Amino acid sequence: MKAWVNGRVLDSPRDLAVNVLDHGIVVGDGVFETVAVSQGQPFALTRHLDRLVRSAEGLGIGTPDIDAIRAGVGETIAGQNLPFGRVRITVTSGEGPLGSPRGEGPATMIIVTEPAERPGDVAEIVTVPWVRNERGALAGLKTTSYAENALMIEYARSRGASEAVMANTRGELCEGTGSNVMYALDGRLVTPTLASGCLAGVTRALALEWLADEIEVVERDAPLEVLNEADEVILLGTTRDVQAIARVDDRDVPAPGPLTRRAQEIWAREAAKNVDP
Repeated sequence: MKAWVNGRVLDSPRDLAVNVLDHGIVVGDGVFETVAVSQGQPFALTRHLDRLVRSAEGLGIGTPDIDAIRAGVGETIAGQNLPFGRVRITVTSGEGPLGSPRGEGPATMIIVTEPAERPGDVAEIVTVPWVRNERGALAGLKTTSYAENALMIEYARSRGASEAVMANTRGELCEGTGSNVMYALDGRLVTPTLASGCLAGVTRALALEWLADEIEVVERDAPLEVLNEADEVILLGTTRDVQAIARVDDRDVPAPGPLTRRAQEIWAREAAKNVDP
């Protein structure tokens, strides 16, 4: 594991390096991206950095120094053996007061890169009793204000699942805590629209592009209960890629089903063509 803060690689990722008054610590005032690393190369880095900029500007903390962040990603990957890993890029609004108003200081940029275990091809999920607010101030932004996601994923883990899936305030299927959802119904793949409040996932966007020529894929909102009817269920995520789901709550689902298997094949083929699609 290697860490970089504001242009400097730390001697140890556990070095004291961030101001205790940083607003990202005080109130979670920041944005982030997680980027998969395969054979020492970050995957879809440009798309992730583009979203980082959109999130930062949407949060009102300015435009991150993308050139510096690209350099930091390279510096934290260098010298590590990374058959598979992840890069966590965080940008906060910098030092601020002990309250919600922001300070005047420069942003804080943090990058941590570590080896990781590749998720399995099949997983289990649970639905949670809480909802995502599709009309909230942070809807569509990937912010560090992640406490509700932490609560939901612990709820899922306590029930033997690796991901928690939620509805929005209208009762429609929205997303997982760190993934987008896709399901098979009537011979086609369906995923919620961005209007549902789900994050515009990088894997989701690439899957919609890559699958469309060979599988019928539609964006459509439906009640959360559609997962009780789905023939197959898929999670899409940075490290999960296209992951088959074998259980939703107490319901077993074929995994991988034929459409999921085909989607996984297309993903693997297309992802191998370009590390930064």
